[in-house]
Amino acid sequence: MTAHDKIQTEWLSIPDVADLLGETPGRVRRLLDENALVASRREGPLKIPAVFFLDGEVLSSLRGTIFVLNDAGFDDDGTIDWLLTPEESIGVAPIEALRAGRKAEVRRVAATLL
Repeated sequence: MTAHDKIQTEWLSIPDVADLLGETPGRVRRLLDENALVASRREGPLKIPAVFFLDGEVLSSLRGTIFVLNDAGFDDDGTIDWLLTPEESIGVAPIEALRAGRKAEVRRVAATLL
């Protein structure tokens, strides 16, 4: 898959996410530290894909999925890339499946990446 295959998403800064969640930037950093969220610095300041949020909250199934991917050896950029890139065995990008409530299926595929 190439970068062009990834789903398109807005990228939010820490202050943007704090505003979205009604939290402080410090709390957003704790969410990152706790693997409830994952962010990238590949294009400058730390940014988080907007698609990781649903109805003004962090997608609840994201944290456990991040842990599975970390266990498989993925770094933050690799985790984001995997979540945003269509996965043949799922039929859509994993983040789209998570947003549709297909957490078990996504984690099952992620676990095979070990």
